[in-house]
Amino acid sequence: MQSIVQPLSPLSLKEWAVAVKALGEGEQIITIRKGGLYEETREFRLENNQFYLYPTYEHQKREMVKADYQHLLDATLEGWTMDKKTVTIEYFAEVTDDVELMDEANLRALSPFHIWTDNFADVRLHWKKKQPLHILFVRMYRLENPVEIPIDAAYQGCKSWHDLLVEIPQAAFTPVLSDEEFAAKKAAIMAVLQN
Repeated sequence: MQSIVQPLSPLSLKEWAVAVKALGEGEQIITIRKGGLYEETREFRLENNQFYLYPTYEHQKREMVKADYQHLLDATLEGWTMDKKTVTIEYFAEVTDDVELMDEANLRALSPFHIWTDNFADVRLHWKKKQPLHILFVRMYRLENPVEIPIDAAYQGCKSWHDLLVEIPQAAFTPVLSDEEFAAKKAAIMAVLQN
């Protein structure tokens, strides 16, 4: 496997805090994207294959997370309030594959590999029906020293990508999953998608 370096770019992908936690704990290696409401291109586009994960809390919905993973949602909400002024950047990700999906059967087959309910996945698939759903395979890396940054107004709104306004210092990091663990999980999902 190639050697990875921490991103120099301040690019970050906004994702529900529970999804960041699931990815960061190796519970899943995929995330499902179709874009935010206000994407400039009106569709999701992979801006870079390496980026930081910016956890969001406001729009998380308990009913959209499978019961087996709701403890992860609860963990993200400990100590969080609507008037919190900072957010912690703990991870960066590398996208190894971006698979476009249009059909419900393949999406349903992915259900064992993520934390979201079928309803959540269906909503994403059927929103902007002519646009494909992006299944991003992400290799996650945990920063040895997480960085707490101010929540700026620039980060708000329904957009997938933001440049962080605070520099993330270059420091040590570790992969969440070993090369072998990641490869095994990826192979299992790819086998399902190729059926």
